[in-house]
Amino acid sequence: MSDPVNDILLSLRDKVMGVTESTLATVDGLVVSSDASKTHPESMAAVAAATLSLGNRLADQAATGSLREMSAQCSGGHVIVTAVGDRALLAVVTDEGLDLAAFRREMPALVAELGNILDTDTPA
Repeated sequence: MSDPVNDILLSLRDKVMGVTESTLATVDGLVVSSDASKTHPESMAAVAAATLSLGNRLADQAATGSLREMSAQCSGGHVIVTAVGDRALLAVVTDEGLDLAAFRREMPALVAELGNILDTDTPA
Protein backbone atom coordinates (compact mmCIF):
# COMPACT_ATOMS: atom_id res chain seq x y z
CA MET A 1 0.00 0.00 0.00
CA SER A 2 1.31 3.40 -0.97
CA ASP A 3 2.05 6.09 1.63
CA PRO A 4 0.63 9.40 0.31
CA VAL A 5 3.11 11.53 2.26
CA ASN A 6 6.10 9.56 1.01
CA ASP A 7 4.67 9.74 -2.52
CA ILE A 8 4.59 13.54 -2.23
CA LEU A 9 8.20 13.66 -1.05
CA LEU A 10 9.29 11.42 -3.92
CA SER A 11 7.36 13.55 -6.41
CA LEU A 12 9.23 16.68 -5.26
CA ARG A 13 12.54 15.04 -6.16
CA ASP A 14 11.10 13.98 -9.52
CA LYS A 15 9.54 17.38 -10.34
CA VAL A 16 12.32 19.74 -9.25
CA MET A 17 15.83 19.39 -10.59
CA GLY A 18 18.38 19.54 -7.79
CA VAL A 19 16.21 18.26 -4.95
CA THR A 20 18.05 15.31 -3.46
CA GLU A 21 16.31 14.62 -0.14
CA SER A 22 13.41 15.74 1.99
CA THR A 23 12.12 15.08 5.48
CA LEU A 24 8.69 15.91 6.84
CA ALA A 25 8.71 16.40 10.60
CA THR A 26 6.66 17.81 13.43
CA VAL A 27 7.65 21.23 14.76
CA ASP A 28 9.11 19.48 17.81
CA GLY A 29 11.50 17.49 15.62
CA LEU A 30 9.89 14.07 15.20
CA VAL A 31 10.11 12.46 11.76
CA VAL A 32 6.79 11.92 9.99
CA SER A 33 8.22 10.68 6.69
CA SER A 34 11.52 10.93 4.86
CA ASP A 35 12.99 10.54 1.40
CA ALA A 36 16.63 10.59 2.46
CA SER A 37 19.65 8.44 1.74
CA LYS A 38 22.61 10.60 2.81
CA THR A 39 21.27 12.56 5.76
CA HIS A 40 20.03 11.08 9.01
CA PRO A 41 16.27 11.85 9.06
CA GLU A 42 16.01 12.10 12.85
CA SER A 43 18.94 14.53 13.04
CA MET A 44 17.62 16.57 10.12
CA ALA A 45 14.17 16.76 11.74
CA ALA A 46 15.63 17.95 15.05
CA VAL A 47 17.87 20.61 13.51
CA ALA A 48 15.13 21.75 11.12
CA ALA A 49 12.72 22.11 14.04
CA ALA A 50 15.26 24.27 15.88
CA THR A 51 15.78 26.32 12.71
CA LEU A 52 12.05 26.84 12.29
CA SER A 53 11.71 27.85 15.93
CA LEU A 54 14.55 30.34 15.64
CA GLY A 55 13.06 31.68 12.39
CA ASN A 56 9.71 32.16 14.10
CA ARG A 57 11.41 34.19 16.83
CA LEU A 58 13.21 36.25 14.19
CA ALA A 59 9.97 36.93 12.29
CA ASP A 60 8.26 37.79 15.56
CA GLN A 61 10.97 40.27 16.55
CA ALA A 62 10.90 41.87 13.10
CA ALA A 63 7.09 41.94 13.09
CA THR A 64 7.03 40.56 9.55
CA GLY A 65 4.19 38.06 9.92
CA SER A 66 4.15 34.28 9.93
CA LEU A 67 7.35 32.50 8.98
CA ARG A 68 7.08 30.52 5.75
CA GLU A 69 10.64 29.39 5.13
CA MET A 70 14.26 29.46 6.29
CA SER A 71 17.02 28.78 3.79
CA ALA A 72 20.73 28.05 4.01
CA GLN A 73 22.70 28.46 0.79
CA CYS A 74 25.79 26.31 1.11
CA SER A 75 28.82 25.66 -1.08
CA GLY A 76 27.31 22.39 -2.31
CA GLY A 77 23.61 23.24 -2.42
CA HIS A 78 20.79 24.41 -0.19
CA VAL A 79 18.90 23.31 2.89
CA ILE A 80 15.41 24.81 2.92
CA VAL A 81 13.04 24.46 5.87
CA THR A 82 9.41 25.27 5.08
CA ALA A 83 6.55 25.53 7.55
CA VAL A 84 3.70 23.10 6.87
CA GLY A 85 0.89 24.64 8.84
CA ASP A 86 1.46 25.23 12.54
CA ARG A 87 2.50 21.71 13.51
CA ALA A 88 4.89 20.46 10.83
CA LEU A 89 7.85 21.37 8.65
CA LEU A 90 9.50 20.15 5.48
CA ALA A 91 13.29 20.11 5.28
CA VAL A 92 14.55 19.90 1.70
CA VAL A 93 18.18 19.25 0.74
CA THR A 94 19.34 20.20 -2.75
CA ASP A 95 22.49 20.09 -4.79
CA GLU A 96 24.09 23.03 -6.61
CA GLY A 97 21.83 22.47 -9.61
CA LEU A 98 18.59 23.43 -7.84
CA ASP A 99 15.99 24.83 -10.21
CA LEU A 100 14.84 27.51 -7.79
CA ALA A 101 12.02 28.72 -10.06
CA ALA A 102 10.56 25.20 -10.26
CA PHE A 103 11.00 24.80 -6.51
CA ARG A 104 9.09 28.02 -5.83
CA ARG A 105 6.39 26.96 -8.30
CA GLU A 106 5.89 23.49 -6.75
CA MET A 107 6.10 24.31 -3.04
CA PRO A 108 2.76 26.07 -2.36
CA ALA A 109 0.65 23.17 -3.68
CA LEU A 110 2.95 20.58 -2.08
CA VAL A 111 2.79 22.29 1.33
CA ALA A 112 -1.00 22.60 1.07
CA GLU A 113 -1.32 18.93 0.13
CA LEU A 114 0.90 17.82 3.02
CA GLY A 115 -1.02 20.07 5.39
CA ASN A 116 -4.33 18.57 4.29
CA ILE A 117 -3.06 15.05 4.82
CA LEU A 118 -1.67 15.89 8.25
CA ASP A 119 -4.88 17.67 9.27
CA THR A 120 -6.96 14.60 8.45
CA ASP A 121 -4.53 12.14 10.06
CA THR A 122 -3.88 13.86 13.38
CA PRO A 123 -6.15 15.43 15.98
CA ALA A 124 -5.70 19.14 16.69
